[in-house]
Amino acid sequence: MPSERTEVQVRPGVEGDLAALTDLYNHYVRETPITFDTVIFTPEERRPWLLSHPVDGPHRLMVATDADSQEILGYATSSPYRAKPAYSTSVEVTVYAAPHAAGRGVGTLLYKALFEALSGEDLHRAYAGIAQPNEASTRLHERFGFRHVGTYHEVGRKFGRYWDVAWYEKPLQSSCAVRPGTSIPAVQARYLGPR
Repeated sequence: MPSERTEVQVRPGVEGDLAALTDLYNHYVRETPITFDTVIFTPEERRPWLLSHPVDGPHRLMVATDADSQEILGYATSSPYRAKPAYSTSVEVTVYAAPHAAGRGVGTLLYKALFEALSGEDLHRAYAGIAQPNEASTRLHERFGFRHVGTYHEVGRKFGRYWDVAWYEKPLQSSCAVRPGTSIPAVQARYLGPR
């Protein structure tokens, strides 16, 4: 049965999204090896995570919603890669789609908005760890210019087995640093491709 097309809006995440974002993430905690968290969260436990992603700066939270119902269809984040100061120009990015929204382009819309939001930040690299196997996530990251740089073998144990994590890297200097005489929309157009 064909699914009805839904208009999707992408915006920064806000505190009012916390319960729905927690529910969405908990699905992946309970049902998949995509995240290595093994115990579900309450919204109050996730509040520090939400607050660590303000509407500006290098650590962002973008939320996709159904334009009519405002139901959250997914989210993408850029977070600190590591806590040490020398890593400050690197971010780890991730994207989660609601189960019923997977495969409908929500991840693509979220990453487009996230990388556009990061375009003026002092960032050099983005990294993504993808629990294997996950062909959909691998394809999404490769479409956005990420390249595989290595795999941690059997690095996490969940559901009674070990899982590999493939690491992907994307240079951001050319897309996030605006050269003199270059407008931001021109830089974004090169990075995002045709709209």
